[in-house]
Amino acid sequence: MKEDFAEPIFRELDLKVAKKSGNVIKKEDFKVSGFAKISIEEESLGGVKFILKKDHNDVIKEIKFMCSCGQSKSILLDYSE
Repeated sequence: MKEDFAEPIFRELDLKVAKKSGNVIKKEDFKVSGFAKISIEEESLGGVKFILKKDHNDVIKEIKFMCSCGQSKSILLDYSE
């Protein structure tokens, strides 16, 4: 029953180490840099979606605001000192 309500965990890929040749990325050209949970909330009146990106410990790392017109703004949160 607990699995029914658990947020899925996605793998984050680090593509900075990938070679920039062509449109195909091979598995040896990148590495898994971490894990993230993504949840989407939508405001019914304004047509704005809030996308929350959290780490596997439910700490919010990024807040993205997406308008129904297609524009978006992001806030990245860094908890390191």
